[in-house]
Amino acid sequence: MSTVLFELCGETLLSAQAAERGGAGRVELCARLDISGVTPSQTLTAAVVQALSIPVHVLIRPRGGDFDYTAGEFAQMRRQIQWVKESGAAGVVLGILLADGRVDIGRSRELVELARPLKVTFNRAFDEAPDLGNALEAVIATGADCLLTSGGATNVHTGAAQIAQLLRRAGDRIGIMAGGGLKLASLAELLERTGVHCVHGSLTRRSPECGQPTTNDHSSASKADSLEADVRAAVTLLQRHFAGDKITASAR
Repeated sequence: MSTVLFELCGETLLSAQAAERGGAGRVELCARLDISGVTPSQTLTAAVVQALSIPVHVLIRPRGGDFDYTAGEFAQMRRQIQWVKESGAAGVVLGILLADGRVDIGRSRELVELARPLKVTFNRAFDEAPDLGNALEAVIATGADCLLTSGGATNVHTGAAQIAQLLRRAGDRIGIMAGGGLKLASLAELLERTGVHCVHGSLTRRSPECGQPTTNDHSSASKADSLEADVRAAVTLLQRHFAGDKITASAR
């Protein structure tokens, strides 16, 4: 995956539209970012797909918590993939683990095949695997097109060295996208340390009033304007970085 890409992880129509205006190449649509995301509603998915001209990938995750799903939850994921395909979305984002944390190749591959011809990203369930090298080979065996990872760390900046190693090991067998706790202020350093061309994030900010984490994913027009500006800054930094013009950006 050599194409430079910024993917916004968003949970509202306004945030998705702001991402497109800011130059994002793709949107991952989900709900409940406060619990690391679950599958959005069919109504929201249809509205976002209809409103955007850039690709929309939809998270397939029936609940928060671990990624070891019951038979009933797996059946729910299959149904979710079916209606996502019918919505006109360009891709899905998914991942299933075994009880011991290893990648569940069989069930993940079944969902990948069900999702075709949509593109498939294996999500950050990967980062919970006990051995990331073995987990990478397992994800490749599922047939997924892309792996979203923070390098097994709490965020991409801490896991940068591991992301770089995964990128080298993957070669051209699967795309590697860095995501998880992405900070605009540290994006240039992340690109330099990892070599990834594709990054993913919700561009979390901290509230100036209380210092608590907030996301740009809110319904107000002013928050959408701020998000658009942050996406544009991230996209510009990516493009200039790979054009040889290394610059830095500061989150406001």
